[in-house]
Amino acid sequence: MEKKKAAAARSARKERKSHGAARSGDCGVNAGDFISRLPDAVIGTIISLLPTKDGGRTQILSRRWRHLWRSAPLNLEVVTGPLGPCPGHHHPSAVHHSAVSKIISQHLGPARRFCLKHLIDGDLPEMESWLDSRAIVNLQELDITNYAGYKTGYTLPQSVFRSASTLLVAKIMGCNFPDAITCSMNFYLLNQLSLDCVSIPANVFHGLLSGCHALESLAMLEVHAAGCLRVSSTTLRSIGFRKGSRRKAELVLEDTPHLERLLLPYCDRNNSVTIRVIWAPKLQIFGPFSTGACELRVFQGMSLVSSTNSICTVKVLALGCSEHQLGAVLDVLMWFPCLEKLYVTFHAHYRTFKQNEQQCDPLHPVCLQTHLKRVVFKLFKGSEQQIEFVMFFILYAKVGNRASRYAQFTFRNISGCTDDHVTKHIHDLSLPDPFRLP
Repeated sequence: MEKKKAAAARSARKERKSHGAARSGDCGVNAGDFISRLPDAVIGTIISLLPTKDGGRTQILSRRWRHLWRSAPLNLEVVTGPLGPCPGHHHPSAVHHSAVSKIISQHLGPARRFCLKHLIDGDLPEMESWLDSRAIVNLQELDITNYAGYKTGYTLPQSVFRSASTLLVAKIMGCNFPDAITCSMNFYLLNQLSLDCVSIPANVFHGLLSGCHALESLAMLEVHAAGCLRVSSTTLRSIGFRKGSRRKAELVLEDTPHLERLLLPYCDRNNSVTIRVIWAPKLQIFGPFSTGACELRVFQGMSLVSSTNSICTVKVLALGCSEHQLGAVLDVLMWFPCLEKLYVTFHAHYRTFKQNEQQCDPLHPVCLQTHLKRVVFKLFKGSEQQIEFVMFFILYAKVGNRASRYAQFTFRNISGCTDDHVTKHIHDLSLPDPFRLP
């Protein structure tokens, strides 16, 4: 009996030792290395989230990790131009374009992300061969940025759209779209699309959106196209629109049944923008734009928005103005009679745009009496004019039978720009209020 017990104890010790060796493998890890105990597929996912250089360096950790980078989904971030840090343009771990051909020839796994930061003038002929390679196929994320700008004539090659059917996120900046797309543009999974400082023919833009079957957020920041930009999408929930040049621009929301937010960062005095809302029955969040400082015309259907042709679905609005523009703000409030939250940012450089606030009728903007629950004033410095501006809302706004002079006041010292914040959150649909600074 004693011999059997001793044999069983030896067998248990041997099994525990073998089990420990199997868990740690060749890695030479101790009991605290939980990452190396994960399955290869999970570690591969972690590696694919690292910058290109950092992912490749994991091969030196141990023999077990040596093959993981080659089989993990490829996260390839490329930079053209001189080597060295370039603040704001690319991650320091991005690889130079001279090393890309070697990387894709050695990498056996699928590609998850391709990011190109183009810092020099002229074409990059290698890019088309990279995108045509077997290693870079079935991409989930595509980011092509030409910092030299679309005016350099850098035209996207047709191979850019090769992974259309698998893309989840796409960003194109500083490029020209070709006059026609020969390959099929069926973006079955594309959820986020950013077009920043691009030139695109109107028919290509229409075809691009028509091929997006799951698109929820669209950023159109300085999109140069002939004529107006017409948007029809049954899936879009968020649109960000900015016109940077002094030329007129027109955005038409033809058929957007699920659109919830229309964000207009940096809609300032240099802009002449027309927005036509044909069909957007769920539009709730609008702005920011400047009252009196920019030539913004908003239409509902074929007529200008007014007190008799208002947009009743909007609940959250952001405006920029000076303390002298109370009348202009109240005129805008007539457009949105069911407003519940209002953001007003005081801009000192708008003081040349003055309104005669003595002619304001406090009972005319219906939302002041019935729906408006919260007003947030930003860049409030406590000047006499700003105090009078704020007092108007305190004295005349109320919800139900409770006058707002009994409302609570919260003062916060916050640094930040509403426009920057809004631009960053065009695609963040989990954020219920994109105008609220943290």
